[in-house]
Amino acid sequence: MTPAKPSAPQLGALRPSPLVEQATERLRDQITGGGWPVGAKLPGETTLAKELGVGRSTVREALRALAGAGLVQARQGAGVFVTATEPVEDWPARLRAAAIGDVYEVRALVEVQAARLAAVRRTPEDIAAMRGALAARRRAAGGGDAAFVDADIALHATVVAAAHNPVLTDLFAQFVPALRQGLIDLLDLIDVRREESDHGDEAHEALVRAVESGDGDAAERVARAELEVTLGRLVDRG
Repeated sequence: MTPAKPSAPQLGALRPSPLVEQATERLRDQITGGGWPVGAKLPGETTLAKELGVGRSTVREALRALAGAGLVQARQGAGVFVTATEPVEDWPARLRAAAIGDVYEVRALVEVQAARLAAVRRTPEDIAAMRGALAARRRAAGGGDAAFVDADIALHATVVAAAHNPVLTDLFAQFVPALRQGLIDLLDLIDVRREESDHGDEAHEALVRAVESGDGDAAERVARAELEVTLGRLVDRG
């Protein structure tokens, strides 16, 4: 006797409200709840649309959202298949949830390499931008913590930009929101600027000078030393 096939999960019609979000949530629940295990093929768009009581375009958008979360994958001519039962957390969300010390460690690795590349690839425009950012940092030294942190990050951003690697530039930009508040909190907690009579100006001047002179070894060395000082404070604080 042929065993009966297990019945397909019944999704139920949706109530009127943002339909794509509802469809995405309903399909996600079926996947994360085990209704469709990894490797399972989802019903076709027409079937899903009928069960959910929505149009095929709504189902299509929901499937795109699930694909973006790493839960499903469309295979040309074969259909849509479940690839995971837990959504992949996006990179910005991971950074927001991470400890500031962990984020800063990775930021330091990125920026040290960027400083070396910047010394080789910098243009006259890059040098002018770095010098302008250094002057702005000096002006911000006497102001509030947030303004000073913003000016400091802006200077480091000009060094990264001078590496002329768009991936490095984008990666550094991803770090900024996670770093900014942590650095402001650090300044407020231990009053770093009172400890450093020059507000770290000498180290930042040395970094700009190394990049400007085209000395990759010096740029890497200065960047590492300057970033490790702050990293040490963050680790001690944690």
